[in-house]
Amino acid sequence: MRTGVLHRLGRWCHRERKIVVLGWINALILTAGVAAAWGGELANAFEAPASESQQAFDLLFERFPEQAGAGGEIVFRARPSIDDPAIRAKVERLLADVEATPGIRDVASPYEPAGGFQVSADRTIAFARLQFATTTLEIPDRTVERVLQSSETANTADLQVEVGGQAIQFANRAESGTREAVGLGAAVVVLLFTFGSVVAMGLPIATALIGLGVALAAVPLVSLAVDVPVFGPSLAIMIGLGVGIDYALFILTRFRACLAQGLASEEACGTAIATSGRAVVFAGVTVCISMFGMFLMGISFINGMAMSAMLAVLVTVLASITLLPAMLGFVGASIDRWSIGGGTHRSEAGRDSWWYRWSLFVQAHPWPCALAALAVLLVLASPVLSMRLGSTDAGSNPKGSTTREAYDLISEGFGPGYNGPLLLTAEVDGAADIEALQRVSAALGQDRNIAFAAPPLVNARGDAAVVLAIPRTAPQAIETEELIDRLRMQVIPAAIGQGDVEVFVGGVTAMYDDLGRLLSRRLPLFMAVVIGLSFGLLLVVFRSVLVPLKAAIMNLLSIGAAYGVIVAVFQWGWLSELIGLDRTGPIQSFAPMMLFAILFGLSMDYEVFLISRIREEYERTGDNAVAVADGLASTARVITAAAAIMVTVFASFVFNPDAMLKLFGLGLATAIFMDATIVRTVLVPATMALLGDRNWWFPPWLERVVPAVSVEGDHAPEEQPLSVPSA
Repeated sequence: MRTGVLHRLGRWCHRERKIVVLGWINALILTAGVAAAWGGELANAFEAPASESQQAFDLLFERFPEQAGAGGEIVFRARPSIDDPAIRAKVERLLADVEATPGIRDVASPYEPAGGFQVSADRTIAFARLQFATTTLEIPDRTVERVLQSSETANTADLQVEVGGQAIQFANRAESGTREAVGLGAAVVVLLFTFGSVVAMGLPIATALIGLGVALAAVPLVSLAVDVPVFGPSLAIMIGLGVGIDYALFILTRFRACLAQGLASEEACGTAIATSGRAVVFAGVTVCISMFGMFLMGISFINGMAMSAMLAVLVTVLASITLLPAMLGFVGASIDRWSIGGGTHRSEAGRDSWWYRWSLFVQAHPWPCALAALAVLLVLASPVLSMRLGSTDAGSNPKGSTTREAYDLISEGFGPGYNGPLLLTAEVDGAADIEALQRVSAALGQDRNIAFAAPPLVNARGDAAVVLAIPRTAPQAIETEELIDRLRMQVIPAAIGQGDVEVFVGGVTAMYDDLGRLLSRRLPLFMAVVIGLSFGLLLVVFRSVLVPLKAAIMNLLSIGAAYGVIVAVFQWGWLSELIGLDRTGPIQSFAPMMLFAILFGLSMDYEVFLISRIREEYERTGDNAVAVADGLASTARVITAAAAIMVTVFASFVFNPDAMLKLFGLGLATAIFMDATIVRTVLVPATMALLGDRNWWFPPWLERVVPAVSVEGDHAPEEQPLSVPSA
């Protein structure tokens, strides 16, 4: 008789199902209401702490408050010319309307005496510079919406008007929409073919959606503590939807197995929560531990992404062990109601299954299978050697979006560097410092990759100055990255000479460059901590040194394959047109860190479900080969079904118009696919066959100091194969 906490929780939720379901509905309503009333705003800006660009921004914010607000551009293409009287009248009316918008500090018209550099040589393209009253993080949505609406109204046959800049870029990204419905629809199809029942299919979907709804409603409350970027909720949806459906699938599978063995519905529910539910809790905690490592980066918006994703995982875990058993209480033994395909049938079970025979084949040929799997993973991972971290600019936005059109117009009329100006700031104390900055400006004008350098602009108090420099190359080009290094290391020091004025190279482009360098330096420590914590957890659970070591290596291989694929597609441009990406560039600087944290945790999920069953069989039989075959036979089907769901959910984000979400979707889908196929069904059984009983080597001194923890508690009823629709 089970008396554990999770067993009692499962039975109580089954018995008090109305209270539990109403509790979740009320939690969703209450959380949404509290967040609407007191929740914070999503962040629209990044920071690179302790970097030169951050020092430049801080100085600008302190000494040039009128220049410290976020910037933007309204870009015009005129037919026949920007100087046409009718065109000029339209532009000036638009700029007057924009300047009157609350939240706009200043609008620099191309028609002003100082605006000559804002008009292209052929006089057909021009731009007006916008200065917002606050930083990008604090710009009210209504301000951006007013600018966009005014600009759209001014569009006519003879005047094209587009809006660009960082503030508009993030607003456009926040409203770009997602393709969650595509992934959800694909998950429905997979679950229907997995369970063969509409009722059984609907329960994981409902559990995941309600749990995810509560988590998303709480994200604005998280933003009160840390900066949650505008794409944070989309990332939380991607992860929460995938793991939520998967976790419910594992529990539901065990529930049906218990029913098949004759247990009453309430007892079957308690047993499922005490076994698979326990594994789900452990898996969810493992994912959260991996993402918790992101706090080592010490960057607020990364902390916000981590907290949003962790919140989604934790709430879906809670929904899986409380809401799902409550809904099972309403369904009970009618779980297979509304079968598709004319009914369901049980596939071959245990040692009669295809997976059992496959495991025997792999164990009979361990070296060829292991080497073949390793070769596939290494080939896919090979492009990672060419990975270049950086930041994508508006040129990677979807064609037709106003930010992309503005970017292309500026590139056509002035050169791509005008989309990412550099701002050099310095404290000045007297004429000597100002003269030094004038020499810096002159040296900038002579650099081969500087298109334009303005004279120093001194603030009203005379204690700080700023120099505007326009690169010739795009913000995400490697030449621009090299330019920033050259300015800091060579050009500026040579121009200043013996002076003691300190010049900081800043601007959005430099900020992203510094952020990438900062993350690259801290990435090894982050990876080491995540791997170390995961190794320690598996060491405790499986009482083995080699099993967690192999798990860490195999996880690195599947993550490496994902890195290689995103480099080939997003940096090299291979098959990029198939996912709607028409421009390549560097890999977003924080993407490898985020992918590593998420994927290492998710891969550990499958490791836990597979190895825990193999360990259980090994303890029962003492035969490693039989344990591997039986363990794979009893778990491979549910693991591949769960992976298929997660892959479809992640892959659906590949069709999101936002390039960053495309990257995350492709990287996550690739890694999960490789992990659930090549790694779990080939590499794991092959290496376990090669190691034999050494898989379970555990030094006596570790046995004495490491606490005993069981993933699934007491041994559960033997897993029954899933139902599939009859042919």
